[in-house]
Amino acid sequence: MTVSVNRELCYGSGECAFRLPSVFTTADGLGAVVPGREDTGDDPEVRDAAERCPSQAISL
Repeated sequence: MTVSVNRELCYGSGECAFRLPSVFTTADGLGAVVPGREDTGDDPEVRDAAERCPSQAISL
Protein backbone atom coordinates (compact mmCIF):
# COMPACT_ATOMS: atom_id res chain seq x y z
CA MET A 1 0.00 0.00 0.00
CA THR A 2 1.34 3.41 -0.97
CA VAL A 3 1.55 6.34 1.43
CA SER A 4 1.49 9.97 0.32
CA VAL A 5 1.06 13.46 1.75
CA ASN A 6 -1.36 15.89 0.13
CA ARG A 7 0.59 19.14 0.22
CA GLU A 8 -2.58 21.15 -0.38
CA LEU A 9 -4.08 19.85 2.89
CA CYS A 10 -0.87 19.77 4.94
CA TYR A 11 -0.24 22.82 7.10
CA GLY A 12 3.19 21.72 8.34
CA SER A 13 2.62 20.64 11.94
CA GLY A 14 5.47 18.13 11.56
CA GLU A 15 3.57 15.54 13.58
CA CYS A 16 4.24 12.82 11.00
CA ALA A 17 7.99 13.48 10.87
CA PHE A 18 8.14 13.60 14.66
CA ARG A 19 6.28 10.29 15.03
CA LEU A 20 7.96 8.37 12.22
CA PRO A 21 11.11 10.05 10.82
CA SER A 22 12.06 6.90 8.94
CA VAL A 23 9.04 7.42 6.64
CA PHE A 24 8.11 11.11 6.88
CA THR A 25 10.10 14.31 6.60
CA THR A 26 9.42 17.97 5.93
CA ALA A 27 10.12 19.79 2.70
CA ASP A 28 9.49 23.50 2.27
CA GLY A 29 7.77 23.51 5.66
CA LEU A 30 5.26 20.79 4.74
CA GLY A 31 5.11 17.06 5.32
CA ALA A 32 6.53 14.66 2.76
CA VAL A 33 7.33 10.98 2.41
CA VAL A 34 11.01 10.07 2.51
CA PRO A 35 12.04 9.01 -1.01
CA GLY A 36 11.96 5.24 -1.33
CA ARG A 37 9.51 4.81 1.56
CA GLU A 38 6.29 5.29 -0.43
CA ASP A 39 5.34 1.60 -0.22
CA THR A 40 5.13 1.44 3.59
CA GLY A 41 1.39 2.03 3.95
CA ASP A 42 0.84 -1.47 5.35
CA ASP A 43 3.00 -0.69 8.38
CA PRO A 44 0.85 -0.18 11.53
CA GLU A 45 3.03 2.78 12.59
CA VAL A 46 2.41 4.49 9.25
CA ARG A 47 -1.34 3.91 9.60
CA ASP A 48 -1.18 5.38 13.11
CA ALA A 49 0.69 8.47 11.85
CA ALA A 50 -1.93 8.92 9.11
CA GLU A 51 -4.77 8.70 11.64
CA ARG A 52 -3.07 11.23 13.92
CA CYS A 53 -2.27 13.77 11.20
CA PRO A 54 -4.04 16.96 12.40
CA SER A 55 -4.77 18.11 8.84
CA GLN A 56 -5.66 14.59 7.59
CA ALA A 57 -3.19 15.12 4.74
CA ILE A 58 -1.70 11.59 4.79
CA SER A 59 -3.38 9.03 2.57
CA LEU A 60 -2.79 5.31 2.24
